[in-house]
Amino acid sequence: MARDTKILQLLVDGQRLIRQDIKQLEKKVDDGFQKTTVRIDKLGVQLAELSDDAPTIEEFDNLEKRVTKLEHPQFASN
Repeated sequence: MARDTKILQLLVDGQRLIRQDIKQLEKKVDDGFQKTTVRIDKLGVQLAELSDDAPTIEEFDNLEKRVTKLEHPQFASN
């Protein structure tokens, strides 16, 4: 009878250790996702600011001085 109790206690202790390991892994994964989310948010803000600063097609066409070197047929990417 005592032997059965020891075996059961070993099983319960093993299960407890497995649960602790799972909780630690969950915490690490959650922290990793949180860091990734923060990075994605920062990149999204930077992209939004860049798109706000970019000239529209109309603004670009209305520029007084254009770079004609890039418009030369030799340099055209068509």
